[in-house]
Amino acid sequence: PNTVLAAVPHTYSARSIRKTNTPTPEPFRTPFLYLVPTSTPSSTPVPTSTPVPTLALPIEARVYGISGHRQSMPLSCESRSAADWAAFFGESIDETSFHNGLPVHDNPDKGFVGNVYGSWGQIPPKAYGVHSKPVAQRLREYGLKAKHTFDMSLDELKSEIAAGRPVMVWVVGHVGRGSPVEYTDSEGDISIVAKFEHTVIVIGYTEDKITILDGAKTYMRYNKEFLRSWGVLENQAIVWID
Repeated sequence: PNTVLAAVPHTYSARSIRKTNTPTPEPFRTPFLYLVPTSTPSSTPVPTSTPVPTLALPIEARVYGISGHRQSMPLSCESRSAADWAAFFGESIDETSFHNGLPVHDNPDKGFVGNVYGSWGQIPPKAYGVHSKPVAQRLREYGLKAKHTFDMSLDELKSEIAAGRPVMVWVVGHVGRGSPVEYTDSEGDISIVAKFEHTVIVIGYTEDKITILDGAKTYMRYNKEFLRSWGVLENQAIVWID
C-alpha cells in the first residue's frame, strides 16, 4: 500500500487559571512523524481499520554529559538547575545573574517570591522561590529553546530522556512527600504552592526508578516516590524544544 505522513504533535496541558502573558513567545515542538498506511483497491479484502504504529520507549535510558553544582544561595535552586540545564545545551549562565534577571512577584507562577536568602520551607507571600513559567522565559532570553509545561506525564518525561534531553522538574524537598496548597495572590489569581518547593533535573530512568541530578548529587527514586513528589506542584517541567 501507499503511505502518507501524519503529523502527531507532542502536546502538553496547562491549568486554565494561569492568566499571565509571556513576553517572549514559547516555541512549539516539531511534530513527530509516523508512517500511516493508506488503503488501496485490491482483490484481497482490506481490513476496515489499520493500526497506527507507535514509538516504544526503551526500558531504560540515561543522559550523559550533564554536570550539577551546589546552589550558592538558600533559595536559588531554580537558577542553579536552570544554569546546569542550559550548560548541557551549550550555554554558560551565571547562577546569580540568572536569578537577578527573574521577575519579582508574590505569585511564583509570575515571578520570584520573597528574598533568595530567606528560609526554605515557607509558602507565599513569604520567601519561597519561583515556578516554571518565569524560569523558561528567562532561559529564552539567553537564546535557549526552553518551554515550561504543567501536567507532564511519566511517558512524556521518559521520551525526553530517551531522546537525550534532560528535563528540569519541580518537586518537594529532595523528591520527598508534600501537600499542595492553593494560594491566591495580590491580583486575585490562584497558584498551587507547597512547602519545601525544590527543583531537580531528571537525567535517566530504568523500568522502576528515576535518576535525579539534585545540585551536585545524583540519586535514584522509585517511580511511585517520584510521581508522588512531582505531582504536588502539578508535574511542572521545563523541556527543550527542537
